[in-house]
Amino acid sequence: MRFMPLIWGSLRRKRVRTFFTLLSIIVAFLMFGYLAAVRSAFDIGVQIAGVDRLVLTHKTSIILPLPLSYQDRIANVPGVVDVANATWFGGIYQDPKNFFAQMAVDPERYLRLYPEFLIPEEQKKTWMADRTGAIVGRYLVDKYHWKIGDRIPLTSPWQKKDGSNTWEFTIDGIYDGATKTTDTTQFIFHWKYLDEARTRRNGYVGWYIIRISPPDQAPEIVKRIDGIFANSDNETKTSTEKAFMQGFAKQVGNIGAIITAILSVVFFVILLVAGNTMMQSMRERITELAVLKTLGFSNSLILTLVLCESLLMALLGGALGLSLAWLLISRGDPTNGALPIFFMPTSSAVMGVVITLLLGLATGTLPAVQAMRLRVVEALRRA
Repeated sequence: MRFMPLIWGSLRRKRVRTFFTLLSIIVAFLMFGYLAAVRSAFDIGVQIAGVDRLVLTHKTSIILPLPLSYQDRIANVPGVVDVANATWFGGIYQDPKNFFAQMAVDPERYLRLYPEFLIPEEQKKTWMADRTGAIVGRYLVDKYHWKIGDRIPLTSPWQKKDGSNTWEFTIDGIYDGATKTTDTTQFIFHWKYLDEARTRRNGYVGWYIIRISPPDQAPEIVKRIDGIFANSDNETKTSTEKAFMQGFAKQVGNIGAIITAILSVVFFVILLVAGNTMMQSMRERITELAVLKTLGFSNSLILTLVLCESLLMALLGGALGLSLAWLLISRGDPTNGALPIFFMPTSSAVMGVVITLLLGLATGTLPAVQAMRLRVVEALRRA
């Protein structure tokens, strides 16, 4: 710590240059933190997918329905512990921009398969008994300021038998997530209400969620299930929940590769900028470094001082950049619903710290080595 004034003095020698170098590092780590949150938001469904859950859809396309009669046949397959159906509703709340997932399900079976959805027992009982009731995630409640007992109208492509496309639901329960990564953006209601009131596709569902045991036998169980419905009018395609979610993510694009490419370019440029700053600083201080050696500073101490200067610059910029990213991310989803689970993972924050240290070492090593090898006589002769 006694050499800190020397380090600070070196950084303050060219304040404008130091400021802009520091600013470039701040911007780089701000981008790193924010893009890490974006990548996590796209990957989160894959990461939290249940290892013991399968998803069964129509072999041709997920938009094609499957008979409800498949449910009991799936349940009798060896290795299947539980099975539930779900159907996409696709309703609009007030404005087309208000997009959120709405699904018609078998309440008891669905909640058994997703124990991470935490709902008070009384609210659960109320929902089970209310054919037009729904449970909604905490994210939707906070976003639209809903409360228990509210009547929510949704305009859906599904036409009712009375000719209307407006469906009304009563909020009977609010569910929270067992962890920060649990999806609390869903609007869930009774499949029977949908099936009894719609004019088409009666007796059909969208897809099936299947719990299996043991999970490591998933490939064999998948073959058994799809084998039952092979050559039928509605052939099936079964996959693990993780593979199913990955398929959805790939439709958007390889977000991870895109973000990695952007950050690689950014940090390469920052490496050049910060490295050039440190090299210039060292060249401007040749005489000063020679005097320090004359006063008894060892080569290793000179090396340490220059490295500490580089590390301090990187740590300051990295800390400020990551802090600004955290502040922006804490404000929530910037897309108004497309990225509801939006936060900076702890692993990304730790990686940011590691990159900060590596950046400091990478930009400081060469000038530090040159400063260590500096010969006093030659340096004073050039003064």
